Parts: sequence; structure tokens; C-alpha cells
Amino acid sequence: MKIMFDAGHGYNTPGKRSPDGFQEYEFNRSVANLAKKLLESYKDVKVYVAHSDKKDVPLKERTDKANRLGVDLYVSIHANAQGSGGWTNARGIETYIYPSRTKIASALAKRVQQNLVIATGLIDRGVKTSDFHVLRETKAEAILIECGFMTNREEVKLLRSETFQKTCAEAIVKSIQEQFNLIKNTPTAKSSNQPTTSKSTNEKVYRVQIGAFKDRKKAEQLLEKLKKEGYDAIIK
Repeated sequence: MKIMFDAGHGYNTPGKRSPDGFQEYEFNRSVANLAKKLLESYKDVKVYVAHSDKKDVPLKERTDKANRLGVDLYVSIHANAQGSGGWTNARGIETYIYPSRTKIASALAKRVQQNLVIATGLIDRGVKTSDFHVLRETKAEAILIECGFMTNREEVKLLRSETFQKTCAEAIVKSIQEQFNLIKNTPTAKSSNQPTTSKSTNEKVYRVQIGAFKDRKKAEQLLEKLKKEGYDAIIK
């Protein structure tokens, strides 16, 4: 599965900051990058990003890249704002999909919205539809998430917090994992036929076989004798 995260806007985007100067992109990129790292631990998942720390990537360039790579899912991450530059009382989380999107996008948006509200404790503003470019122009399933208000004095404190950023990333990844039944990678087990290596001394450990019997009773007699001598022996 190919997934693209889009941290909305950029460092130099005019107006995309809180009244006290916190840049929206700083939050967006942190959550996107954390989510990317988390998702890379799942099987058969390739994760891309649409944004850049060097420039504010134009919307068309972002969606063109997603379509060129043939991604299956496009997730745009934002922090919300209200008014004309001052503090407001608007608060909470909302998730957007394009009006004519599929049941899959709608179901994922509902999961994301629910998991974010549960994880953060913020007000549930619901799943909504909009004609945003990134929702309209991507061929993939696409959602856009607004993770709290930069124009709310209390919520901007959360948006600045690394703990809150990590919480949002984990809730988003949890939703994607649940929606698409993703499976975590597991470490490859070493073959039992190979010599093992001690972690502390880096020395090889060898197995020793004593005897081979056609008569199981004789094998059991030797096993009992070895155990009495303090050896950890087994019959195979």
C-alpha cells in the first residue's frame, strides 16, 4: 500500500500562524513525519510526503506527485484557524473529505475523527465535506484533518507540544491501520540449526548429541541419567 502524508502549507506561507507567531507548518510537518515513521513499521507499506522544508510546495505539485506515484491514500494534516488574525473561541477537531468521495474515504475520516477526539480530548466538530484542491484532485482516497485551532489560546499550547503532536500522529496511524488491516513487521527468527552467538562474549555455542537408539527405552534411560548429572537433555 502506498500512502502520502501532506503537511499543509510551508514555513513561509503568509498568514498561516497563530496570533503569537506559531507557524502552522511546524505542527503539520511534525505530525506528518511522526506518522510516516510509525507507518513504515508495517508490512508492505510505502510512505511518501508531499511537503518540503525548503519551500511551500504548490497544491498542484503536491497532487500531481501523488497521482504520478499512484498512491492509494492521501492524508493532508493541518491546524485550524478562525477570524482575521486575532484570538477566538473556536476549538476542536474536524476531518474533511470531498463531497463525491467513496465509502472508504468516508469510513476512514470517521475513524480518524473518532480516534483523534478520544486521544486528545478535544471537541468533536465532526466529519465534513469540502472542495479543497488536495481532496478534489487526488486520484487516491483522500482526507484532510484539522487538529485544533491556532487561534484558540488553549489549543495553540497543545499544538506546540511534542506530546500532543505525537498523540495526533498515533491516532491517525491507528485509524489507517484499522481501516486497511495493516500488519506490523516482526523480526525474522533465527534458524535453530544455526550456531547461536552469545551477546556478551560473541562466542559460538555448539550443540552436542550423545547416542542414537532404535529402542526408545534405552534413549529414555540415558536421558534420565544425563538429567541426574545436571544436563539439560531432550529426546528428538
